[in-house]
Amino acid sequence: MAFELGIITFGEVTPDLSTGTTPSPQTRVRETVEQAVLADQVGLDVFGVGEHHRSDFIASSPVPLLAAAAARTERIRLTSAVTVLSSDDPVRVFQDFATLDLISDGRAELIAGRGSYTESFPLFGYSLADYAELFAEKLDLLLAIRGANPVTWSGRHRPPLVAADVAPRPVQDELPIWVGVGGTPSSAVRAGALGLPMALAILLGPVNSHLPTVGYYRQAAAEAGHDPATLPISINTHGYVGRTSQAARDTMFPYFSVGMRENNHQRGRGFDLPRRAFDAQATPGGGLVVGSPQEVIDKIATFAELYGVTRANVQLGFGGVPQREHLAAIELFGSEVAPVLRREVRVPAAAGA
Repeated sequence: MAFELGIITFGEVTPDLSTGTTPSPQTRVRETVEQAVLADQVGLDVFGVGEHHRSDFIASSPVPLLAAAAARTERIRLTSAVTVLSSDDPVRVFQDFATLDLISDGRAELIAGRGSYTESFPLFGYSLADYAELFAEKLDLLLAIRGANPVTWSGRHRPPLVAADVAPRPVQDELPIWVGVGGTPSSAVRAGALGLPMALAILLGPVNSHLPTVGYYRQAAAEAGHDPATLPISINTHGYVGRTSQAARDTMFPYFSVGMRENNHQRGRGFDLPRRAFDAQATPGGGLVVGSPQEVIDKIATFAELYGVTRANVQLGFGGVPQREHLAAIELFGSEVAPVLRREVRVPAAAGA
């Protein structure tokens, strides 16, 4: 297994910085599929769509978008990034992704998360008071469905299943299920104890800020009898690739800044990001993956060395980066960054989702 490179998007609907015009949801859907097609053409390994339930995002339902991408791509793996499992029905989640797996000839994956954005909880009638318990129970059911059919299961937040036939079944022998972790130790411990791949979300901060999280994950895996060396870990972070360092930063900053203020208000408000703070995050010690192809190679290699990751997913267009610039970054990421990292980053042979 070679080191894997992917791109992800949440499909933000952000007004154009120069014209003030807000793109239509149809435009953003079309652009999202175009991004997947190019990612496939330039040889990237993964394309992911995150789930958000607000009018400034198009991706409340990632699977139809991924299915549209599946119809126009040939080899790239297709994943949610993330599925808010806590407010969804694991039976429907499995059915949707199994269907996607059939459509894509075995290229479907999903990242299950608790939900850093919580709009879906009241939307589907769930209480945030049950935040942790909902995810634990629903992940248990999702894994039970993946493991056996028919399935018998009971819990507190859903009617029981008795010898239930959950269909269709995927092409792959085992549908890959990653656990999305944003730095909360208990989430990392849960993923490790279950022996599931961990998708580590990195926003801002020092490049080594998640070392404790990875440590908790590996320790829990080992204590549960899993070999930590065989468990895939991915980083999922923001970035941009330009021809030069300055061009990449100048292109990404205004959109990323707007995105942090307009789209990143998980609990009701965003925050302002000054240019000097952005530039600090773009240095070798910061968490953003932004710069020339060589700088991006170096930053991802640093993450790989620090955390032992097997995959890096980068969100290249956050905040409404225009499609032309977004596609240009995908082109550079696939043609100039990915081949070098696949050649230079060693991945344990047994690691695989």
